[in-house]
Amino acid sequence: MAAAESSPLTTHVLNTGDGVPAARMALSLHRLDTNTMIWNMLNVGTTDQDGRCPGLISRDAFTSGTYKLRFETGQYWKSLGQTSFYPYAEVVFTISDPQQRFHIPLIMSRFSYSTYRGS
Repeated sequence: MAAAESSPLTTHVLNTGDGVPAARMALSLHRLDTNTMIWNMLNVGTTDQDGRCPGLISRDAFTSGTYKLRFETGQYWKSLGQTSFYPYAEVVFTISDPQQRFHIPLIMSRFSYSTYRGS
């Protein structure tokens, strides 16, 4: 992954069921090709002990468009010896000004999740 300080896009995953950061969760970043309407994978990563995944994308690679973050929630819960309702969570968002910084948190339990645009 690109250097954390240069990434204009960040995420943070919180396991609200247990009240802890969601460490070691696999995730991937994709951008929609509007000509083919196919998602192109840009990067993969795993959250750290604080539930963060630094360096999702470099400033140079970050352009206007439609993106998605796919969080492998089912694998995460399975690694904890638990079951969950959602095998994964995909958060789709549009970037119109790539010069801004974007923070996309995922707040989850085994049976729910939510997200918002943070700063």
